[in-house]
Amino acid sequence: MANVRFVLLGGFLGAGKTTTLARLARHYTGLGHRVGIVTNDQAQDLVDTNNLRSQGFSVQEVPGACFCCKFDDLIGQIGQLQADQRPDIILAEPVGSCTDLVATVVQPMRDLYGSDFRVAPYAVLFKPSHGLKILRNEAKAGFSPKAAYIFRKQLEEADAIVMNRIDELSPADLDELTQLLTSEYPGVPLIPMSAKTGQGFEQLVALLDQEGAFGQRVLDIDYDVYAEGEAELGWLNLTASLSSEQAFDLDALLMKLIQPLAARLAAVEAEAAHLKLIGLDREGGFGVANLVSSQTGCELSLPSQKTVPHVDLVVNARVAIDPSILESAVREVLAEVSAGERLTLAIGNAQSLRPGRPVPTHRYSQAKA
Repeated sequence: MANVRFVLLGGFLGAGKTTTLARLARHYTGLGHRVGIVTNDQAQDLVDTNNLRSQGFSVQEVPGACFCCKFDDLIGQIGQLQADQRPDIILAEPVGSCTDLVATVVQPMRDLYGSDFRVAPYAVLFKPSHGLKILRNEAKAGFSPKAAYIFRKQLEEADAIVMNRIDELSPADLDELTQLLTSEYPGVPLIPMSAKTGQGFEQLVALLDQEGAFGQRVLDIDYDVYAEGEAELGWLNLTASLSSEQAFDLDALLMKLIQPLAARLAAVEAEAAHLKLIGLDREGGFGVANLVSSQTGCELSLPSQKTVPHVDLVVNARVAIDPSILESAVREVLAEVSAGERLTLAIGNAQSLRPGRPVPTHRYSQAKA
């Protein structure tokens, strides 16, 4: 694996990491590079993995815990990509509720596998819908101070902060965001970008192509607060299939599912960190619907523009609510929409949980030279 470029891209749940990784993969592939991707989740059946594979990328997945706690699995999955595809570049997407990645992933990669990998600068995507409220210290920022602690720590260890989703911000909010980040994280480069439209993307590429003493910001972090903040989120990964004798509009179905679910969560004041649905038809088509906060609307982020008689559905929900209540709500909405649309519903796998305490495989107390 000598001289493989390793790009780790951080950011909170719903910050836009998967969209950014897909754009990066297309960019590097267009330059003639072979690209492999490793995704990461607390459970099996990740929407992001299905999404990226459906776009034609080579993807391996590390489930069950963050990269920091599954470091050896991360190396193993990179090895699998190497055996299958011999990539020049590895793109890695960690769990969105994870932090302390410089000490537990970047530094071990540099120290233990420095002869195999060239580690890129560590960029962290900023999520405006929750981030502006957290940086403003609003009383109702959507999450408790312990969950907000994780959000802030992610930014603190970044080599650069990527202000994503600028296409959704007003000029006034963008100016305020720039001032807040400059004040709280002085000296850290800021990159305004929209992964969706491509605006500012070339600045991110220029950063990731740099060589030098990056990945040096080892955190002073309270793992008790970190663990309690992660455990406030209910986690659900669920698969299902929906079918009918008559073909139906896949994109319309995804919106009919995600909108009432978002309404149910809002009714009980359960803040959504990220809610994602991907519908996969049996001819290779797919559509994706998203909700990135309780204050923003549901979005058909990747339309399929297909009419199909059958769809395989994957639901990922990360919400500040008891995971058993979350699972019940998803099952109820699936049943109600299926009945209303006269679809046959079959539930597959379902995993609902609260993330456990992070126990890193390696943790460097200070950066290696």
